[in-house]
Amino acid sequence: MTTKISFRGVSKTFALKDTDFLALDRVDLDIADQEFVTVVGPSGCGKSTLMSMAAGLVEPGDGEILLDGAPVAGPGPDRGVIFQQYALFPWLTVRKNVEFGLDLAPIPAEERRERAQRAIDLVGLTDFADALPKTLSGGMKQRCAIARAYAVNPKVLLMDEPFGALDALTRVQLQDQLLDTWSQERRTVMFITHDVDEAVYLANRVVVMAARPGRVHRGIDVDLPYPRTEEMRLSPEFARIRNEVWHSVYHQAPAA
Repeated sequence: MTTKISFRGVSKTFALKDTDFLALDRVDLDIADQEFVTVVGPSGCGKSTLMSMAAGLVEPGDGEILLDGAPVAGPGPDRGVIFQQYALFPWLTVRKNVEFGLDLAPIPAEERRERAQRAIDLVGLTDFADALPKTLSGGMKQRCAIARAYAVNPKVLLMDEPFGALDALTRVQLQDQLLDTWSQERRTVMFITHDVDEAVYLANRVVVMAARPGRVHRGIDVDLPYPRTEEMRLSPEFARIRNEVWHSVYHQAPAA
């Protein structure tokens, strides 16, 4: 399968008050076209920094990040970025929020409206297209943020704990909604999470990070068929993979 994103020898050091902090150390990671990869690891392992570098929001100190073989040199419409905070404009309707990313592109107004509507329909917000964010639940706001990312037709979705602030039931519903959308669109997804169950339920492959300095500890394939279901969450095979990921995250040997 064709590689979509490559991290090659990526390191990142941050200057603190009295010292330098090595957040990521020579990370090598390939994510294939149409692959859904979740990234988990202990607090402080640099997983959000890694995603921010893929988004072009943070520059690596060493190494390089490639998208379709070309170096990432900054943010771009080929990558849709979704954070835990919804970052919606409160004075704009759902439709106008979704259209916002298209307003900067040389796209005719009619096409902007059509693309925004397709994205809104895709995430199940058709009946709320003219609603303001203050009238939406947390889950609906996050679906609006996902629709906005989809509307610009990105090659890759980069998601940094997008469901982390939601209650448990809404979180499960949004996981199913995301997988339903992914099954239709088949974008490449890099999804950061601290929730092991979420990581296993969503992914083709779970990448486990080691902390201080952050590096790839191991990759674990999730050989469970799509669509994922509630029954699958309760299956022995799901439990086996979950336990393998859990042990890899929380029972790592200290760095040498």
